[in-house]
Amino acid sequence: MMSALSHDRPIVRMTPKAEARAIRHGFPWVYANELVLDRRTKALAPGSIAILEDAERRQMGTVAVNPNSKITVRMLDRDPAAAIDQGWFAQRIGRALDMRTRLFAQPFYRLIHAEADGLPGVVIDRFGDLAVVQPNAAWADVLIGPLADALVEVTGVRTVILNGSGRARTLEGLPEVTEVIRGAAPAAPVPVPMNGATYMADVVGGQKTGLFYDQRPNHAFAAGLAKGGRVLDVFSHVGGFGLAMLAGGAASALAVDGSAAALELARAGAEASGFGAQFDTRQGDAFDALADLAQAGEVFDVVICDPPAFAPNRQALEAGLRAYERIARLAAPLVAQGGYLGLCSCSHAADLGQFRAASSRGIGRAGRAPQLIHTGFAGPDHPQMPQLAESGYLKSLFFRL
Repeated sequence: MMSALSHDRPIVRMTPKAEARAIRHGFPWVYANELVLDRRTKALAPGSIAILEDAERRQMGTVAVNPNSKITVRMLDRDPAAAIDQGWFAQRIGRALDMRTRLFAQPFYRLIHAEADGLPGVVIDRFGDLAVVQPNAAWADVLIGPLADALVEVTGVRTVILNGSGRARTLEGLPEVTEVIRGAAPAAPVPVPMNGATYMADVVGGQKTGLFYDQRPNHAFAAGLAKGGRVLDVFSHVGGFGLAMLAGGAASALAVDGSAAALELARAGAEASGFGAQFDTRQGDAFDALADLAQAGEVFDVVICDPPAFAPNRQALEAGLRAYERIARLAAPLVAQGGYLGLCSCSHAADLGQFRAASSRGIGRAGRAPQLIHTGFAGPDHPQMPQLAESGYLKSLFFRL
């Protein structure tokens, strides 16, 4: 029997040719070309809550609708009568929090990883008593109030920052905005303990939420290779791999990044961690820096390259794979005989096999013979939704040369 709540909701319907079985088996999205886009559906405000029906008018669940997005429908709840309110958010956040508190001794982690944690398009990173929310889907923008209230209620955080920037919001037709929506903004970067080092996160003006938690287990693996060695961290951001390797016993670390602000945070992290004297930075284009270091005859025991997404979509895949190959070709000559090279990709459009092949070609073109010793992925606070390949975006390959 239909409740009054579900009766009041608009209906969006899949076309007869659409594959409704994928939705029933857990796939969370319906694309524009799979929907009956009549005048009423097109007129729905971005972020509207509706009921999804298949072509035979069978209800499939409560969904969020954005007619301005290629991903027009996102599944929120299999119950067509679900109330998407503060209590609903609290239940989802509580379930996510339970897992993170089992995994981590301190409250520094990704708390919500979008679809995989039942909040489509929503990312929440926690920094102690502060949380940064990225509402990368229109429905979360509309319901940011009850979402923030539930976040405070369940976790006890005192400050909530909305970071509404990035490519995902552009694809949703959403504006860029960053604001404090609960509590007060911190007066300085937030210190984050991780892998024996202290990182400095600019949670208001930094990239994404201010820190990348996804590489935590790969930082730890690299640290195990670096004891007593000289290390190079390219595309270092706020010192991700470099600081972890110093904490693991590296003799020195050189961090290369295009952002002066990120390198300043990396320096502050090195000082706070107690190895400022062993840490150096170099600002500039990573490709140029690799070539210049090779020309100068520099050699390192461990070299890590963790670039931004060179293949953010399928259209950019070929160019992205060429860029990954070029990075490997430029980095390999800098690795000492018997040393280690770590290559990373956060491009979901480039699968593991394609990335591994591009990396191996680049190393081979540099005249080096690689052994692949470890393949790493995002940490467990970045769970994957098995039905959604995009949730398993991060790959890290470690080679001995």
